[in-house]
Amino acid sequence: MGVKLSSLVPREEIKFEDLAGKKVAVDFSNAVFQFLASIRQQDGTQLMDSKGRVTSHLQGILSRSCNLLSRGIKLCYVFDGKAPESKLKEQEKRRKRREEAEAKFKIAIEKESVEEMYKYSKRTVRLTWDITDESKKLIGALGIPIVQAPCEADAQLAYMCKNKDVDYAASSDYDCLLFGALRFILNLTLSQKRRLPGGGYVTTGLETVELDKTLKELKINQDQLIFLGILVGTDYNPGGVKGIGPKNALKLVRKCRSTSDFDKLLKDVDFDWEKIFDLFKNMGVEKRYKLKWDNIDIDAVERLLVEEHDFSQERVRSILSKVTGIKEKAEQTDLGGF
Repeated sequence: MGVKLSSLVPREEIKFEDLAGKKVAVDFSNAVFQFLASIRQQDGTQLMDSKGRVTSHLQGILSRSCNLLSRGIKLCYVFDGKAPESKLKEQEKRRKRREEAEAKFKIAIEKESVEEMYKYSKRTVRLTWDITDESKKLIGALGIPIVQAPCEADAQLAYMCKNKDVDYAASSDYDCLLFGALRFILNLTLSQKRRLPGGGYVTTGLETVELDKTLKELKINQDQLIFLGILVGTDYNPGGVKGIGPKNALKLVRKCRSTSDFDKLLKDVDFDWEKIFDLFKNMGVEKRYKLKWDNIDIDAVERLLVEEHDFSQERVRSILSKVTGIKEKAEQTDLGGF
């Protein structure tokens, strides 16, 4: 879900050329859920190999990573660790929504409604241990460093950005700002199109958000920004405070100069706002990570994709050629936008 601050936060559109030579840390779960939801057959069925194992995530990682690497962008992927207990409520809601979607998907199959099958199948996405493990193998074979966060990936992204080990965090969630990321990127995909829930597409642009610029424009400090997030709702208090939208929340936080002011405003809420505030201020992160970029291990990529999961060797080499130059001329593929 993430914190809903898009209507308040200033964004600046940039070009991919501006990212050449830059180090970008990507929220893995954010990216892989997009792949699992969007890379599907027309009836909503995920891509699978001959053994019925899902491969949509592998298609997405291979194509998008190679596209970005070919533009001189130095990627690294950050994986979530154990979620805080405060997030269990939100995770339970997501689980129930998936189960409801799965039931509706089965009905759509019986009705032979391709449109409804596609609609509900995207809501049944599950991130399994197998998907995570295979993703790590592919990312490693592509020579891209991996950072395992002890808790939330967003907090790890922000730490790496604040530590200036990466130039940008990449995520679709504004939580990065609450954790203190100096700069983060939205819409890190070359397709620049996003499918709408009801069908059709909307054009999206590559955008950056800067923390200092955000605080200056909103006329608040970092603590007030965290409090703003709590008012509108985070993964640790879904829905926020009833009746308070983003604009009203901003007016309220501007009046709060201390924790006692926050406490007075939230004295009647049914959640521990101080615990949530502390999560954003002091979330555990891995500080001993190493960012080392290697050459692509072509043999390892082909063993995983071609031998293990029935990918076309020609297609895999065509995509890899964007970075490695295996073939003099890469063929166009239908996954080039990722």
